[in-house]
Amino acid sequence: MTVAVEFRNVDIVFGKDTARALDMIDKGATRDEVLASTGAVIGCAGASLAVSEGDISVLMGLSGSGKSTLLRAVNRLNVVSRGEVLVRDGNDMIDVVNCNDATLRHLRQKKVAMVFQQFGLLPWRTVEENVGFGLELAGVPEAERRERVARQLKLVGLQQWAGKYAHELSGGMQQRVGLARAFATEAPILLMDEPFSALDPLIRTKLQDELLQLQSELKKTIIFVSHDLEEALKIGTTITIMEGGHIIQTGTPEDIVLKPQNDYVRDFIANVNPLSVLTAWNVMRMKHELDHDADGWVWLDRRATTRFRLDANDLVVAAERNGQPADWVSCEDVEKLPEDCSQVFWATPGTPLKTVMLAMQRSQTAPVALFDEQSRFVGSIGIRDVLTAVLRR
Repeated sequence: MTVAVEFRNVDIVFGKDTARALDMIDKGATRDEVLASTGAVIGCAGASLAVSEGDISVLMGLSGSGKSTLLRAVNRLNVVSRGEVLVRDGNDMIDVVNCNDATLRHLRQKKVAMVFQQFGLLPWRTVEENVGFGLELAGVPEAERRERVARQLKLVGLQQWAGKYAHELSGGMQQRVGLARAFATEAPILLMDEPFSALDPLIRTKLQDELLQLQSELKKTIIFVSHDLEEALKIGTTITIMEGGHIIQTGTPEDIVLKPQNDYVRDFIANVNPLSVLTAWNVMRMKHELDHDADGWVWLDRRATTRFRLDANDLVVAAERNGQPADWVSCEDVEKLPEDCSQVFWATPGTPLKTVMLAMQRSQTAPVALFDEQSRFVGSIGIRDVLTAVLRR
């Protein structure tokens, strides 16, 4: 994957005695020790992270963990005390920390856009004028500006509100104006600093869904700050958990939930429902891990209740459950079938674990088969595999 933004050993210190604070950081001093000795505040310490193009990279942590501080280093709203922050510009990676003012201005206008927690709309300007404000400052001609603004308002479903003012919009609509304003710059990198945290839960959930839908079309590189783990698990391609200015763990949502690296991360995710993030892929046993009979049958479960006969291409040619021939049906159809049905359910690796569990319940804990996009058998999920994942053992 192509890297769009990379942080390399980034230290951000607020205060006058920066040099002594950095020396204390190198010697392993804590944030409190540095503050007591120098009066300086550690924003980030030794932060290294690569964000791939097209990903939504979520920075997570409690208040004061350094997530917003690190985010704002990308466009140099926060000045880095030591280290590099590299931003892709075509085939080049520009170090924001050391670039000149003209290059920084170019990155801010063309490459990096930002959406804040507070909407920041100018009350004397209409929706249309707010969305086009950044383009106006960049000197974009009026005709082109109007065309781009109209396109972005349509994208976020606000074209009918173009002539309205901020006070005439709901909070969710105002935040969509903020999104449209960022999208209008056509910058490939989008910084989002807790953009939905000021909204009520229903509107917040709706905007999360809308962001994912927009991302499927626009393929932006998004760095998203949040203190809500459920939100991070829902939208993040990767999640980075921070504490005291340090990066503690970075990984996929599944990695964070299933493989916490220390007690801090373990406590952080303690109350997360694993069904909100786990898929069949995370709990399946691969075909080679299953028991095989000499006559070509593969047992899907340890209790030997269900088996498939496969051909040379791993396609199923026969199925049995409890010694009787059985059909196999998709987990997606589970709601249409009666309780205690005799079919063998199948899923794809991306099927939500919750759907798999519902199929198991309908079939009295029978295993679920896993097929790839070519209908080849790739593995299965038994009740023990589900319990292991849900109980995180």
